[in-house]
Amino acid sequence: MSVFSVLAKGGWLMIFIAIFSLIAVGIFIERLMVLRKAKINLNAFLIKIRQYIGKKDYDNALLLCSRTPGPISKVIEKGIRLRGQSREEIKDAIESAGRTEIYQLEKGFGALATIAGVAPLTGFLGTVTGMIQAFMRIQELGGNVNASVLAGGIWEALITTAAGLLVGILTLLGYNYLVTKVQRLVFELEVSSTNLLEMLTGTELKQEKPHEV
Repeated sequence: MSVFSVLAKGGWLMIFIAIFSLIAVGIFIERLMVLRKAKINLNAFLIKIRQYIGKKDYDNALLLCSRTPGPISKVIEKGIRLRGQSREEIKDAIESAGRTEIYQLEKGFGALATIAGVAPLTGFLGTVTGMIQAFMRIQELGGNVNASVLAGGIWEALITTAAGLLVGILTLLGYNYLVTKVQRLVFELEVSSTNLLEMLTGTELKQEKPHEV
């Protein structure tokens, strides 16, 4: 008996579980590609930005941001374009840009979390309906059934539970993996934003105190 024929025994709810699995795989692969593109050498990037800003070479700094993929470069570019504004204005703009980029990174996460919870429940529902059908069959036969007939009806009903749990577990693992990746990027984004704010507002430079007379 092939795997496909075994899964087909699970009934019509297996169609929904299959759809859930395809959606989850599609979202996971798409988000994984996005996160991989967003990963950069943060230290090297910030060193170059610091050098350009230190020389007041803002054109090359903006050019570097435009050529660097990912959310960090976009937020840095937003801050550089607002140079000369007050610290609070730059900070608010950076935070707003950061929230926008984080939202873009987390697209599809809600769907993954939903599938991780709904797929097992769908499997349980399939088992319940399968068990109902099995007992209805037993009643139709007037209770004159052997153990093999009863066992066959039960294992067919349990297929949906197994499939739903498998899809739910794998989806949850994928979801947690992506969340960990995004959290790392958020941390790097916060570090970059803080560094940029210090560069643009000159808080790293110690102000000379007036000599006492």
